[in-house]
Amino acid sequence: MAKKIKPTARQKSILLIHFIAFTVATVLMWTLYDKGATTWVYPWPAWITAAWALSLVGHWCALFTSYEDAGLDEFNRLSDN
Repeated sequence: MAKKIKPTARQKSILLIHFIAFTVATVLMWTLYDKGATTWVYPWPAWITAAWALSLVGHWCALFTSYEDAGLDEFNRLSDN
């Protein structure tokens, strides 16, 4: 059975930086997007927030749900020939 790969402290800190940047940018976008508007304004930050949140979830999954590939050494050995 494949072993789970444990993330390093550096990988965790990069994820934290990603999360902080996401949070700051999202708060700024949603705070500033309709300043001074008197009528309905298209909520354009929703698309950016959704896409960035999805990439953040993907980053977390890649970091904490990765398993080693048991056949990688065999593949590398066969592809070198």
